[in-house]
Amino acid sequence: MWNYEKRLQFPVNIKTPNAKLALFIMSQYGGPDGEIGASMRYLSQRFTMPNRIAMGTLNDIGTEELAHLEIVSTIVHQLTRNLSMEEIEQSGLGPYYIDHTVGIWPQAAGGIPFNACEFQSKGDPITDLFEDLAAEQKARSTYDNILRVVKDSEVAEPIRFLRAREIVHFQRFGEALRSVQEELDSRNFYAFNPSFDAPCQAFCESMTKNGN
Repeated sequence: MWNYEKRLQFPVNIKTPNAKLALFIMSQYGGPDGEIGASMRYLSQRFTMPNRIAMGTLNDIGTEELAHLEIVSTIVHQLTRNLSMEEIEQSGLGPYYIDHTVGIWPQAAGGIPFNACEFQSKGDPITDLFEDLAAEQKARSTYDNILRVVKDSEVAEPIRFLRAREIVHFQRFGEALRSVQEELDSRNFYAFNPSFDAPCQAFCESMTKNGN
């Protein structure tokens, strides 16, 4: 399905290691709003999308999130390579080092391991696309937080690129949502649609008339 191009979507060339910063950025690798969760969310949800616009959007963005995963892992790797044991201990990386040395492993900035329960694949297109819109905004907010603590331009530039892509993804999911809403049927329950909500509304009105 995929052709792997052996280059990053955005170049990463960090010369000065910074283990403390790596612990922050690692959250966008395996944290609650990180790139693993995003990719798995979109590539799972695509199967139940009712039209090719929404399905294609999820497939495209889910694939791009894999590229973002590679960028984030490269940033973390370059920030942690060639560290001395003193630097590891002083930075707070010690507990991570004991378990993983300086290998790349998915966890949040707070140390919580990645868990698939952090995202949903509900099977209802409206529900899933609203989650996707929220996910992109949460990822954008996390990148905003990272940029507030990053002073090194070598680190900040790829983070800014990733943040910008979250905004584009949000816009594309909005377009996919509109395409699904224009074709509402009995599988899409979020907004009013005659095939599902009209019978429910009639039932509620009859119950009200009967005093129930």
